[in-house]
Amino acid sequence: MAGRIHPSAVIDPRAEIDSSVDVGPGAVIGPAVNIGADTVVGPNVVIDSLTTIGRRNRIFPFAVVGAATPDLKFHGEPATLEIGDDNTIREFTSIHRGTEVGGMRTLIGNHVLVMPYVHIAHDCFIGDHCILVNSTQLGGHCVIEEFANLEGMSGVHQFCRVGAYSLVAAGAKVAQDVPPFAMVAGDRARLAGVNEIGLQRRGFSAETISAIKSATRMLFFSKLLREEAIAKALEEYGDLPEVRRLVDFINNSKRGVVGRKRE
Repeated sequence: MAGRIHPSAVIDPRAEIDSSVDVGPGAVIGPAVNIGADTVVGPNVVIDSLTTIGRRNRIFPFAVVGAATPDLKFHGEPATLEIGDDNTIREFTSIHRGTEVGGMRTLIGNHVLVMPYVHIAHDCFIGDHCILVNSTQLGGHCVIEEFANLEGMSGVHQFCRVGAYSLVAAGAKVAQDVPPFAMVAGDRARLAGVNEIGLQRRGFSAETISAIKSATRMLFFSKLLREEAIAKALEEYGDLPEVRRLVDFINNSKRGVVGRKRE
């Protein structure tokens, strides 16, 4: 089915837009933009330049996608933004392209929900099936792994990682890495436990959730030294890929991992 391009839209002749794409009134699409089939670009959306958008995305009014970052490390290099398939980008979102320091690209996966007023800074990586709720703010170089859920007005410091299937509570300020499967809250964000309800909703078995909870208690809430806790967690639960992933995340953290919530 042929798309519809409103006559008031301004589209650079160097943009490549599939014939099935809808473009609303007042939209502005710049050079070196590629938009895949069945995507809808709403009224007054700006897609600046050097941006690739996949299939079946929906971008709502007044979003700014693919703009150059204000980061002082950026000097006009042809850094890009890549967006996958089946994503929803709501009103007043801003998503910036990458920088040379960060590998030259910002990347958003598939089936991601970005709610109004979210900011995704340069060189971020957003995994599949993530949800970024209203006014979430990501600094540069953040990695948000698959199925992570960042609640309203949360903030993530630059270079932080948010692990898979984790939950960042509303208003939380994340200054260290958030482990997979975890729930963090507060300013600064501290570990509150395991995202048990989220894991249930994603189809994790009761046995797997129980093992994740036990390993998390061992790693973060026991009096064991870090090396001792890791060794014991692997000894008791190392046959589970989820526990191995949790341990690997801790071992590979460069900013340190969010600790337990203080009583």
